Amino acid sequence: MKLSKIKPPNTYFIIFSVIVFVAALTWVIPGGEYQTTLIDGKEVVRGDSFQYVESAPQGIGAILMAPVKGFVDASLIIGFVLIIGGVFAIFQRTRAVDEAIIAVVKAHRKSPLLQKFLIPIFMVVFSLAGATFGMSEEVIPFVLIFIPLALALGYDTVTGVAMCYVAAHSGFAAALLNPFTIGVAQGIAGLPLFSGIEYRFAAWLVITTIAILYVSSYAAKIKKNPEKSLSFEQDRKRRENLHLGEVENFAGLTMRQKWVLIAFCAGLAVMVYGVLKYKWYIEEITAVFVGTGIAVGVVARLSIREMTEAFVSGAKDLVGTALIIALARGILVVAQDGRIIDTILNSASSLISQVNPIVSGQIMFIIQTFINFFVPSGSGQAALTMPIMAPLADLVGVSRQTAVLAFQFGDGFSNMIIPTSAVLMGVLSLADIPWEKWVRWILPLQLIFLITGLLLLIPPHLLHWQ
Repeated sequence: MKLSKIKPPNTYFIIFSVIVFVAALTWVIPGGEYQTTLIDGKEVVRGDSFQYVESAPQGIGAILMAPVKGFVDASLIIGFVLIIGGVFAIFQRTRAVDEAIIAVVKAHRKSPLLQKFLIPIFMVVFSLAGATFGMSEEVIPFVLIFIPLALALGYDTVTGVAMCYVAAHSGFAAALLNPFTIGVAQGIAGLPLFSGIEYRFAAWLVITTIAILYVSSYAAKIKKNPEKSLSFEQDRKRRENLHLGEVENFAGLTMRQKWVLIAFCAGLAVMVYGVLKYKWYIEEITAVFVGTGIAVGVVARLSIREMTEAFVSGAKDLVGTALIIALARGILVVAQDGRIIDTILNSASSLISQVNPIVSGQIMFIIQTFINFFVPSGSGQAALTMPIMAPLADLVGVSRQTAVLAFQFGDGFSNMIIPTSAVLMGVLSLADIPWEKWVRWILPLQLIFLITGLLLLIPPHLLHWQ
């Protein structure tokens, strides 16, 4: 199934409006900066080094240059998205994914147990991926599979996105072994690597359960009354390409299609192994997908011309997604060039020392959530905030494990709603869901996560979690 790639103009307008707003902040908030030092090859902020510097207000020129600077700054993820689009188009040309979806739909119709537990099973798998190896950008290709799957099962586009994206980022927020958040944050805080996993596992269970209940409840409502879907009109058009009339007469996958699926799954397995074993990032993951696309084309016996045409067509369809990612990153460029991020962090951290230790931990969570708008990168935010939050935690009676947990929650939950997250904006653009519609759907879950995060930060103090 080919997704509609017509991008809602409101999304572009909203992101550009945020760029203008952040530029306006640079005229109000004074410039400031922390000094940095290298620790184990990573640039880490020195917590006691803040000083005010000359302000750098961002004017009209900076606003107009923000998109192209964002394009440069986010070039890796933009290249990744375009190549993913090309590779997935080759995969689609084989029709193996369409036939696999029909096979799942047929099994789903025949099994009451599968009807009840399919969404929870998928969400647990993706949540574990987020919690262990930090699945984030890696979820993008799955969106292209889970949207048609959700539609074929009688749900909607939002459900398809939520089954993989929300699940992965719920796990990311309650990470167990995530090297990009837990690993970096605990290293800076001077804690044993991945220590405190027992309480984080309990938090992961709570957060993943909440996500599953929220998505499952919404999916059941949509299946009962499809017109309540936020994407009802576009889903009607998408279902026309699903060939659902073939379900009852479906005889099974051909041997060639099975080999295509095996080749694709093998590529995903290599990606996961590389991320876990060798700490691969976007360049290496992209290379794996290029190799996977070639392997799929060879197994399916596509000609070089067919593979090339499919790849170019798929990449071309995601140019709008690339532009949205560039605009989103432009927001960060304006904030960085305006020198306001460190000033905001310094002002916010001064609030923590004035309240009860339990409330201090909760304020850390709120501050990390706010900072994440400007630094939506787990490892980047850890390097920026933990050198300040870790020693501050000692001063106010908060354990460093709690400070790391507050960072996890602040970094993880808000990634599912902020327009500065390149992954979120890329996913929404792929799904053709306007950001404002997504906010309307995700906001209740965000409020639930906010309350849950505040509550989960209380027991660590009572239990003297170290």
